[in-house]
Amino acid sequence: MVFSAFFRQNLLWLGAGGLLTFLSSFGQTFFISIFSGEIRAEFGLSHGQWGGIYTLGTSISAIVMIWAGGLTDLFRVRVLGPLILSGLASACLLMAINPFAACLPIVIFGLRFFGQGMTSHLAVVAMSRWFLARRGRALSIASLGFSIGEACLPIIFVTLMSVMNWHHLWIIAALICLISIPVLMAALRNERTPQSMLQSESSLGMDGLHWTRNQALKHSLFWFMVPALLGPSAFNTAFFFHQVHFAEINGWDHLELVALFPFYTAFGVGSMIISGWLLDRLGTARIIPFFQSPMVVAFAVFGFSESLPGVLLGLFFMAMTTGANTTVPNAFWAEFYGTANIGSIKAMAAAVMVLGSAIGPGITGVLIDQGIGLETQFLGVSAYFLLTTLSMNIGVRRNKVRLSSA
Repeated sequence: MVFSAFFRQNLLWLGAGGLLTFLSSFGQTFFISIFSGEIRAEFGLSHGQWGGIYTLGTSISAIVMIWAGGLTDLFRVRVLGPLILSGLASACLLMAINPFAACLPIVIFGLRFFGQGMTSHLAVVAMSRWFLARRGRALSIASLGFSIGEACLPIIFVTLMSVMNWHHLWIIAALICLISIPVLMAALRNERTPQSMLQSESSLGMDGLHWTRNQALKHSLFWFMVPALLGPSAFNTAFFFHQVHFAEINGWDHLELVALFPFYTAFGVGSMIISGWLLDRLGTARIIPFFQSPMVVAFAVFGFSESLPGVLLGLFFMAMTTGANTTVPNAFWAEFYGTANIGSIKAMAAAVMVLGSAIGPGITGVLIDQGIGLETQFLGVSAYFLLTTLSMNIGVRRNKVRLSSA
């Protein structure tokens, strides 16, 4: 009853956040990788070359995000949103008409910067600002856009690819972005006043302060979090980036593998909702140190499994973390560092995550070319997430007592 009342009272703002997270799909790896086979075939690229191009474009977008992400501290969503979506539509159109392999890094930069980077960044910063006591709940609802995109778009576009040229599908993506601009503007006709812009005392961080980005970068907790920021973006990205290759080496049809993704999304939605509910009751400090531990199991299963049911089990554990990853880290920055400068602080975190999504496909693609199979790589990834869990436990345990000052 309380949840339905919250949803009704905040429908327009939550809907705007959900629309933005959904549209970010066109710059996310799970969508771009649908076309990996066609792109490599058209431009004559190996796995390593395509991964390198993806790494280059994504890395540049991460660097630009450090500056551009701070714009969310200066401008409202209804000002930035149309500009960002126009940029994303342009990048989709450029993918459709680009005839040169040399231009692919520019295309990837546009998709990653405007899509995965700024569109999703704008959505989660808005939720963190607009909501205080129900921040976790707001983040989980708005993040359903990610889940809907993951569940629907791969199946729809893989199916359409059998009857349409893949270039035309990118034109459709561009049109969807453009049509969504007036919808976003209508939803934000009466945009909420961001609490951080009011310097609300209830949105202070550690030691009762509004932390600046420079202060956050000099603080040890930020660096204890960096491995955890890199991990999911790097290795979830790598998993979906190489989905075509993963299906091929196991003798599955690509559509058979893609058909499992809605289950993954459903698991992730459940995890996302539960994590948002727990955040509002327990706080970030009790949850974040352990939320990546299911990834240890997930990638171990991927490494050993040779069947689609085994992959489904791995996707279940991966979804436990990826669902929580849409709410827990975003709430973490607001809770530990305050919301006055959340845009610029979150931009640094987003840049690290985007950099991770650049590193993952590049490294795994080169290793594939060197004869190191994905199965072996996945076991190494499992060990990596053991280290991220340890790092977060140390960092949070050292600093959570400072939250009481807020």
